Amino acid sequence: MSSLRIEGVSKSYGSTRALNDVNLTFEANKIYGLLGRNGAGKTTLLNIINNRVFADGGRVSFDDEDVRENERIQSKFYFVGEKMLFPDSMKVNKAIKWTAEFYSSFDKDYAFKLADLFELPLKKKINSLSTGYKSIFKNILALSVNTPFVFLDEPVLGLDANHRELFYKMLIQKYSDNPAAFIISTHLIEEVANIIEDVVII
Repeated sequence: MSSLRIEGVSKSYGSTRALNDVNLTFEANKIYGLLGRNGAGKTTLLNIINNRVFADGGRVSFDDEDVRENERIQSKFYFVGEKMLFPDSMKVNKAIKWTAEFYSSFDKDYAFKLADLFELPLKKKINSLSTGYKSIFKNILALSVNTPFVFLDEPVLGLDANHRELFYKMLIQKYSDNPAAFIISTHLIEEVANIIEDVVII
């Protein structure tokens, strides 16, 4: 079974030590809670795994192959972070269609089905969405992309109670129908307690 290994990873920003000799393993087809207070280094770790930033030391490997600047390995990952890589002026429906061009496993029909379920306004520009609907938009892409590893950084930011509950419900359904590794980074520990299988605390 595929696994993602983080070995001795450290990262500093100036005099601030974001990560210090982190060692952990994420296995395939599990839902993980990556838990910790704000500023603990959760986002930094996810950025390193997904080649958004580079570690100062240590190694990240997937099936013992280095993930750094490895396009073949990175195609197995999908990362939902704070920043989106789409032009701000792009409309939601066009962004969904473009994602299908970059990820061959992306289920466009499922994405539009989720958009309808969450009442996501498809013809709005991404930069005009509220914080909550930006989160919904990113989560819809994550649930539709069908990569072996999906990383969700604070996925319910700005969502109301109903939308949070719906997101967790659809995540469980997606996991049941098409198992993958979902790594949920959050400080809302009580909310995810019932859906995660393993916990990583940093």
